[in-house]
Amino acid sequence: MIRPLLLVTTVCGVMAATSLHAELKAGAAVIDISPPKLPVLVNGGMLSRYVDKINTKVHARAIVVSDGKEQLAIVVADSCMMGRDLLDEAKAMAAKKTGIATDRMLISATHAHSAPASMGCLGTDADPSYVPFLKEKLVEAIAAAQAAQKPARIGMGKADAAEFTALRQWIRRPDRLAEDPFGNLTVRANMHAGAKWDDAVGEAGPEDPDLSLISIQSKDGKPIAVLGNFSMHYFGDKDISADYFGLFSEGLKQRISPDTNFVGIMSHGCSGDIYRVDYTVPVDQRPKPTIDEYTNALLDRAMQAYASIQYRDDADIAMAEKRMTMKYRVPDKQRLEWAQRVMTEVGDRLPKTQPEVYAREQILLHERQQTEIVVQALRIGDVAIATTPCETYAITGLKIKAASPLPKCIVIELANGGDGYIPPPEMHAFGGYNTWAARSAGLEVQAEPKITQAAIDLLETVSAKPRRPWTLSEGAATQAIQAAKPLAYWRLNEFTGPHAVDASGHHRDATYEVASVYYLEGPQSKAFCAKGEKNRAPHFVGGRLRAELNDLGANYSVSMWLWNGMPNDGREVSGWFFSRDHDQGLSAFGEHVGIGGKSGHTGQLIFQSGKDATTIIAGKTEIPRWQWQHVVLVHEGTKVRVYLNGALEIEGNATACNIAQCFFAGRSDNDSNWEGRIDEVAVFDRALSNAEVAKLVVK
Repeated sequence: MIRPLLLVTTVCGVMAATSLHAELKAGAAVIDISPPKLPVLVNGGMLSRYVDKINTKVHARAIVVSDGKEQLAIVVADSCMMGRDLLDEAKAMAAKKTGIATDRMLISATHAHSAPASMGCLGTDADPSYVPFLKEKLVEAIAAAQAAQKPARIGMGKADAAEFTALRQWIRRPDRLAEDPFGNLTVRANMHAGAKWDDAVGEAGPEDPDLSLISIQSKDGKPIAVLGNFSMHYFGDKDISADYFGLFSEGLKQRISPDTNFVGIMSHGCSGDIYRVDYTVPVDQRPKPTIDEYTNALLDRAMQAYASIQYRDDADIAMAEKRMTMKYRVPDKQRLEWAQRVMTEVGDRLPKTQPEVYAREQILLHERQQTEIVVQALRIGDVAIATTPCETYAITGLKIKAASPLPKCIVIELANGGDGYIPPPEMHAFGGYNTWAARSAGLEVQAEPKITQAAIDLLETVSAKPRRPWTLSEGAATQAIQAAKPLAYWRLNEFTGPHAVDASGHHRDATYEVASVYYLEGPQSKAFCAKGEKNRAPHFVGGRLRAELNDLGANYSVSMWLWNGMPNDGREVSGWFFSRDHDQGLSAFGEHVGIGGKSGHTGQLIFQSGKDATTIIAGKTEIPRWQWQHVVLVHEGTKVRVYLNGALEIEGNATACNIAQCFFAGRSDNDSNWEGRIDEVAVFDRALSNAEVAKLVVK
């Protein structure tokens, strides 16, 4: 349990009084946790399975660190997931043996889908003979690492490993919904939906490319341990295996210090929506590495980061923990009755189908109602670690790291429990495996923001510093928009809704409606961000961004970037991306801009004045799918001009429009709303000239 007053006093005292005198000590150990008895249950799949062969041994790898006042333990075990009850028992046993407090122990799973089952999940129960063996071995790992402590120093390095990780959670087309285990067409987003491009409109979130290494050496520079952290779900291997996590750990040892007791470790970053296959690449061009090729290439990148690490030996330590009660999303009466009927037919046997698995899960959630979860943060000098007990999306890890008071920060998931997926709340509307209520994804809808805020709060506690404000820097393109003095300017780089902040300084924030996902890669990062960040953009899943601009007159301009996720011939209108009209209808005095579809002007810009579709005028250029385009609408008197990437595409007549409501990523009547990304939206209270439009174009 967190001890707020005592802990804050301790942390502040350490920071102020002992930072120059702290004597950092560290030890590391690796313990074989391969099952002594075969066959053994293995989880990570939908149905139960036994495995009777060991391909690569599985291990628990531990680090114990102390500074003369506190000591803490970090353990990473080759396991798919480990339940809180099991880990609480192991921590209590380890505390008796080592004297390390239970709330100063972090124990996490690598999430190898080929490791012995230590907790029940979906169709697989925990292996009853393996669980007590694993508990003993976790204790042994902590005790061995504690016994190996010696004066030490610490440093952290980071490399960009974007080509080794990618989004597996993709958004399906609105006309290509899939069926859930309960017989309903609810699946708008799901794992690996991007494998078939015709079914999908785009990725459902960002990736986290950071390959981070926390390196611990003896005071005289001899390697003790390296704790890696990377967001990639798993590679996949045969029989009992530690997957790429174990291969990477052993590879670090071989490359850094093969003939010593050095311990390499790979911890699991936030990877709930992440996999190694990049579905944005055509099938015939996708790399197909073996697990060894993948791991060795990742190790090459890691060693580049390792070579740049700088160390300090005066690091003090602090750690904090918070236990929270979380509600399960329990079945309603109708679903519970369905589940009971299904399980009556199943009887005493294990589930054999997906509906049977989820029927059993509904009964289990109904019986349990709620659970306790553990969130932690720790600090070793200026290096921070935060944890979640869940399969956490990459965007959550990015949120935590962006807010961390200490820039050197990693996030370890599936730590101190195995509480299933926690999609950001907006993702629950889109269904899919990661949201289907079960022990693997059963926590309340608001679990993700609650856990995120708890982790950030604990980071503030252990660092005695406030969280960092997050913002993107302003590049040349951003400055060009600001120099043109927009009435409102939304960069759309939020981690979440509902507010889109007006960057113009005029405080005209816009509002995200439901059905959006956030923080995907936006256009022209080098032009819009001066400090090397990725520009960010939301993906609209049929929702809109709305703004009330009461002082916007009939002469006005709109500049924006857009990325269309729909095939150009996917529906009658590919999508409307700007609309100025009254909500939930079309009036004679509104106007609308989009991309044509099957009904005409396929893939071309279209402009409609009023509610009569016969007024549509179109551009001449077919816009390719999944590419960023810059569009400017200029309305001057009764004349309208629309530019595509700086070139005039549409010129025509329109009625004067003085309506205050503006919609982006959709039309006022919600017909054929946008399926894709929009970014860097600027509204001007005047008609821009050709020269002014040209200044907004990024080449």
